[in-house]
Amino acid sequence: MKAKALARSAIFGLSLLSTGSFAAEAIRLDAVKVPEWKAVYGRVEARDSVAARARIGGTVIDLKVTEGDAVKAGDVIAVVKDDKIDFQIAAIEAQLLGLRASLENAQSELTRGEELIKRGVTTAQRLDALRTQVDVVRNQIAAAEAQRSVVVEQGKEGAVLAPADGKVLTVPVTQDAVIMAGEPVATIGGGGFFLRLAIPERHADLLRQDASIEIDSGNGHESTGRLAKIYPEIDNGRVIADVEVENLPTTFVNKRLLVRVPVGERDALLLPLSALTNRFGVDYVTVKSGERAAERAVVTAKPILFDGKEMTEILTGLAAGEEVLLP
Repeated sequence: MKAKALARSAIFGLSLLSTGSFAAEAIRLDAVKVPEWKAVYGRVEARDSVAARARIGGTVIDLKVTEGDAVKAGDVIAVVKDDKIDFQIAAIEAQLLGLRASLENAQSELTRGEELIKRGVTTAQRLDALRTQVDVVRNQIAAAEAQRSVVVEQGKEGAVLAPADGKVLTVPVTQDAVIMAGEPVATIGGGGFFLRLAIPERHADLLRQDASIEIDSGNGHESTGRLAKIYPEIDNGRVIADVEVENLPTTFVNKRLLVRVPVGERDALLLPLSALTNRFGVDYVTVKSGERAAERAVVTAKPILFDGKEMTEILTGLAAGEEVLLP
């Protein structure tokens, strides 16, 4: 009996709602333009990926970095040694010792020739030959010293330098490994980290620079980003774009994040959240029908921000042009 009484009371209340007059604020339901979103996955990538290469071949005697380390441009990240360079330097220094001895002897012969020509014992032709011999030995010494400088500089090039500021992404070599000249010792990710998207080319003409992007960072956290750059080359049927995000997590490079990209606009019916009444999991709105009001069940979508207000989209239950009463 009690349940029947409650049911009669509820029916009586609804009948009053549907037949009584109203003084609540009414809003006209009109279709508005909202973004059409495309869900894609973006990868956390460095804008520039540069290899730090060995300039000489040899053995890696010191490896100073590992994956994940932050480096500055010009930092020594490894040292490569070629034992042959020390032997070449030693050979050139021995050659220099011999040339310097030859120079001393040639200068002595030139001094003696100058004394003899004053006495008229030797000829000017002989004196010119002695001077030429001194010049030849001096030039040989200069050439040997320049060659030694080249070899010493090659030894200094055993220091592998970071080509840019950034984070070490890969280190494909190990200490005591033998590598060739030009072989990469580490890969440096620099130029800042971005979300790199690959969007189907059918949406290429709908993408807009500086558009706002919605990002699902995982664990229920959502953030927004800016479409910073759209690359002109289509790769394998995909348009490549970079999204700039504040506080982008860069612990794991190439980590994938779910991203929603605006690829156009569509018509939608939007209502303020305050216009909805939820009972037993069903949403209701109060609709003006002539001079009366009636409740109607509606199906809604996920709330969105529109003109700075939190609104909900009406999927079914209402049509454009109807008037909705606000509580």
